[in-house]
Amino acid sequence: MKAAAKGSWINTLSIYTHPRVLGMLSLGFSAGLPLLLILGTLSFWLREAGIDRTTIGHLSWVGLAYSFKWLWSPLVDRMPLPGLTRLLGRRRAWLLLSQIVIMLALVGMAMTDPVINLTHMVFFALAVAFASATQDIALDAYRIEAIALELQGAMAATYQAGYRVAMILASAGVLWIAAAVDSSAASYDYLPWRFAYLVMACCMSVGIVTTLIIREPNIPVSTLLSENERYAQRIIDNWHLNDRLTRMLVWLYGALIAPFRDFIVRHGKQALVILALIALYRISDVVMGVMSNPFYVDMGYTKDEVAAVSKVYGVLMTILGAAVGGLLIARIGIMRTLFIGAVLSAATNLLFVWLAGRGHDVSGLVFTISADNLSAGIASSAFIAYLSGLTNSAYSATQYALFSSVMLLLPKFVAGFSGQFVDAYGYESFFIATALLGVPVLVLVRLAGKARFESPAKVSPEMPASEHINKP
Repeated sequence: MKAAAKGSWINTLSIYTHPRVLGMLSLGFSAGLPLLLILGTLSFWLREAGIDRTTIGHLSWVGLAYSFKWLWSPLVDRMPLPGLTRLLGRRRAWLLLSQIVIMLALVGMAMTDPVINLTHMVFFALAVAFASATQDIALDAYRIEAIALELQGAMAATYQAGYRVAMILASAGVLWIAAAVDSSAASYDYLPWRFAYLVMACCMSVGIVTTLIIREPNIPVSTLLSENERYAQRIIDNWHLNDRLTRMLVWLYGALIAPFRDFIVRHGKQALVILALIALYRISDVVMGVMSNPFYVDMGYTKDEVAAVSKVYGVLMTILGAAVGGLLIARIGIMRTLFIGAVLSAATNLLFVWLAGRGHDVSGLVFTISADNLSAGIASSAFIAYLSGLTNSAYSATQYALFSSVMLLLPKFVAGFSGQFVDAYGYESFFIATALLGVPVLVLVRLAGKARFESPAKVSPEMPASEHINKP
């Protein structure tokens, strides 16, 4: 990267013409499309269909699949798929399988009217969530392995661009499509939603075609991985088991135990503070976000207003906030930016209290969305940088899946009760409560900041893995 910095801007920008960098634009689109279709956009559909807020809140738990993806991430990382892996390779095989399942499950959602069969809608939403989380695991691994370190920044940039475009399409796009074909805007009609979700299912073909075109990364097995498995082999050999069981236990150690033990060994007692911070950092935004779309419906905002202000303008403000966050990280460091992001994320939730008192006010909505999404962008930028710095390159896919799972587990669980809270206490009290949820985060950022933050040391091939595993 230093060399690129000394060259002309034209030479620097040329990194975005690399085929794999360009491919991440489409893969990022494929990753960003399913998320809102089973969360925010689905909640809008359900509320318009007359589903009560408590049920909508509970249905947000389908997003917990993203929080548990660490459970099967080692399988995605290392288990071959019969036939597909031989034809496409490890990463592309899992990408293709997950993308096809997402497409089929979205078709299932489209063909289901939640008023008539809410159970089937939940089933298909769960299938989308599980397959989408699996796609994220495979895609994170591909992104890390596909290209040299000096181009990872460009890969991340194009991935985020594709991801955000897909989020606009999955939110504002769906609302616009449904509104355009809705002949009975005054009452609920299932057919516009069916058409919009079928269009979204077709859009998954972008990721499928890209997966078939790209090349599989050719990455040798890490020295740390092989050393860890040899270490486990020496221990398990003392148990005098048969060869097949021994091989299975060695594989399970390398796939399931070693990545998590590596994190605990490197950070010691501080690991508990780090995990608590990861678990709580986005809680204010996630819990508030589940009720944001029902709030817009109840305040009388139309599909077009929500699409234009929240889903398009809001996403653009998030991108701007991420850029601001990157600048702050360069100027003042990760931990200070992390603290600023936590303060802003909690404080801007109070703007929704002000908006609730104004009723249907588009200018107030624009102001509130601007501040909230700008702060969310800053917080996200800092948080991604923090998580990336915690990850050991030898276990990048599994550890990143762990961190991103922990990040969503508690917030998604608490968010499931958001509808009940609103029904009992109203929107104003709910938004105040979500702001207060951010207070413990500030304490955890301060505690985590007491330990000097730095990326984990990469274990050199000369360092025996057994020493790495057993060091105090």
